Amino acid sequence: MKDKQTYEIRLSGTGGQGLIFSGITLGEAAAIFDGKNAVQTQSYGPEARGGASRSDVIISREEIDYFLVHQPDILLAMSQEACDRYFRDAQKGGLMILDSTWVKKVPSTTCQIYSLPLTRAALDLTGKAIVANVLGLGVLVSLTGVVSQGALEKAVSKNVAPQNLDINLKALREGFRLGPAAKPL
Repeated sequence: MKDKQTYEIRLSGTGGQGLIFSGITLGEAAAIFDGKNAVQTQSYGPEARGGASRSDVIISREEIDYFLVHQPDILLAMSQEACDRYFRDAQKGGLMILDSTWVKKVPSTTCQIYSLPLTRAALDLTGKAIVANVLGLGVLVSLTGVVSQGALEKAVSKNVAPQNLDINLKALREGFRLGPAAKPL
């Protein structure tokens, strides 16, 4: 998966898990700090929290002429509903990262699947589930190299409120650590 020219990425879960923030941050890591091209789109239910939420990001070394993701190379699913809804869209042979804290039913697919307790790890590490999205980004980047770890760290630092920066960087670095140690299902 590493060293592709273009990546289509879908970050999915429920409202309140910070997936829109994650998509924006990942896109900025690519475009601002790694000098790549990136576009980000988002979709979420009418509920502020608890409804479906999705953030799509395309990252490319080349010009991006179409901004919608239809078959993501990489799918991060942080809820069972998101997994059930989007796993069929994933590129054949792509990569799926599942938050096993919430995703208990793993789909049958041709994708390489990593199932990690992202929310549980965030809670254990920081006492806050809200940083599970950043931990998930760390895992995603460590497994794919879609952006550099340094670029993602700079983007998180740019986008997080100062009072929350330490726990977010702690979660991000834990994701960087967990990704390479993880084994696919």
